[in-house]
Amino acid sequence: MEGFDPWLVAIGRAAIAGVLALICLNVTNTPLLPPRPLWPAYALISLGVVFGFPVFSGLALALGASTAHAAVVIALLPAATAVCAVLRAGERPRPLFWAACAAGAVAITTFTFTQHQGSASWPDLLLLAALISAAIGYTEGGRLSRDRPGWQVISHTLVLSLPLTAPMTAFLAVTTPTAFTPNAIAGFLYVAVISMFLGFFPWYAGLAKGGIARAGQTQLTQPLLTLLWAWFLMGERFGLVTVAAALAVLVCVAITQRART
Repeated sequence: MEGFDPWLVAIGRAAIAGVLALICLNVTNTPLLPPRPLWPAYALISLGVVFGFPVFSGLALALGASTAHAAVVIALLPAATAVCAVLRAGERPRPLFWAACAAGAVAITTFTFTQHQGSASWPDLLLLAALISAAIGYTEGGRLSRDRPGWQVISHTLVLSLPLTAPMTAFLAVTTPTAFTPNAIAGFLYVAVISMFLGFFPWYAGLAKGGIARAGQTQLTQPLLTLLWAWFLMGERFGLVTVAAALAVLVCVAITQRART
């Protein structure tokens, strides 16, 4: 965000990753498109992780949400992913699962209201949309990865999205202000190559092998790690309320993962 428009970051990362996906599929002699009957599932993945999460989270940060604040709200992602897995896979969690989900929602609601004088802000609503988008994309990707390698799932998703992401990126690149600072370029390349592409290789494979709800437990470290990196890389400062909220959500989400069946 130091040098690029949030829309360009959100869409451009997918366009760059889409080109890498094309190269990857070509090099491995894999068909560039998945079987047509699976396209609806790939469309859901695209809406979730190619467009939804990057756009909503990027706009939330652009509108003033700090990285620390976003980390706490997005901390409910493991629980949201588990709920999507329950709905899609037909699992029957125990009441403890739902109780912990409700407790986590209360913790997040209390946190956001205390941070914004009693009312939710646009960044909070955008982060909630980002959370739901990612949960749907993770669940659908995990389901497809049961029958095919995870790297193929994300590669096909990005290639199917290229007819939209490529022209949108070109348009945004010439119509939005840019500042090619080292930090901005490094951040852009990281979210394009790692977050949007290579990171999904082991992630989807893990969801498929370990179960979507169970593997989602690894996301429990995300809030605290984000706070740590925000302090180390960006010099952000956060108070005890943010740390307490992050820890409370971690406890709630941990219970949901252990009590999912």
